[in-house]
Amino acid sequence: MPFEVNRGRRHFLGAAAMAMNSLPWKWFRFPNADLPIEGSMPSLRGASGWLNSAQIDRENLRGKVTLVDFWTYSCINWRRTLPYLRAWVKKYQEHGLVVVGVHSPEFQFEKNIQNVGQAAKSMMIDYPIAVDSDLAIWRDFSNQYWPALYLIDAKGRIRHRKFGEGDYDKSEYAIQQLLAENGAAGFDHSLALVEASGAELGADWRDLRSGENYLGYERTENFASRGGYIWDKRHTYASPPELLLNHWALAGEWTARKQSISLEAGDGRIAYQFHARDLHLVMGPREQGRKVRFRVNLDGHVPLSAHGVDTDSQGFGTVEEPRMYQLIRQQPPIIPRRFEIEFLEPGAEAYSFTFG
Repeated sequence: MPFEVNRGRRHFLGAAAMAMNSLPWKWFRFPNADLPIEGSMPSLRGASGWLNSAQIDRENLRGKVTLVDFWTYSCINWRRTLPYLRAWVKKYQEHGLVVVGVHSPEFQFEKNIQNVGQAAKSMMIDYPIAVDSDLAIWRDFSNQYWPALYLIDAKGRIRHRKFGEGDYDKSEYAIQQLLAENGAAGFDHSLALVEASGAELGADWRDLRSGENYLGYERTENFASRGGYIWDKRHTYASPPELLLNHWALAGEWTARKQSISLEAGDGRIAYQFHARDLHLVMGPREQGRKVRFRVNLDGHVPLSAHGVDTDSQGFGTVEEPRMYQLIRQQPPIIPRRFEIEFLEPGAEAYSFTFG
């Protein structure tokens, strides 16, 4: 999915931030002083539905500082920003901050409002969500990224944008500045306490050598099964004994479509040579309500302590709904590994690999 990777600077602030935050407020100077005016906030009326709220539009938000967050629930890059959004809601809501999530889907299954609602509930998102299944709000903002953050002041003007991950300190100081401009006082000017775990933990950028790869034929790269990809037809594939870094292959009977691949008969496997701490796979059952069991391995062995939140130490897991599954989380040293997932029955669809 389109995104720009920017490493957060939060952990580099250290003693300098502590010293700055110890200053009296009258001496405090915002790092984001003189935030520019970047136009007026577009309408939210293009939403096809709302979760956690009745319909909201920009008129309802006048007098409040508004953070508009574009997301799609299977996106790992957005998922790693979620702990910050939760922390900002908790800290600044009572001082006049309103967070509005705009769910603009990438994959077809993300257009289903029930799927979005289930994902929001499981991720403990309780702020208002505009369901933008037709991408109307996305277009009105001329947005191009997941995640994308827009900060709007109390007069309805866009004053700060952030595309991709990172720079959380800058965004939070911008929130503080706009709240102060609106007359809010009494909040702690230090950075919010953020707690992240599981799939929400920040990426290990130092050891990350693998980027997102789609599995549907529209955008996939580095497919390595002999004979290549066969579009829109059932085909029996075999995976090679060795893979180059960031190459992948299929084994078993699969149908390749634009956005996804589907296992048609018997068991089937996907192999991927990767270099990263974390490996995730966006996948789901082809039929609603169906469950598909799977097992993963690393270099032909069960993952043990390298298993992700959606697998056990022996590599077993179950696909129950369409979403991102964290399958591997390694401990250092991080080296190139061959990952394989074996589906123990047909009926699974897989969309993309992401890493962290």
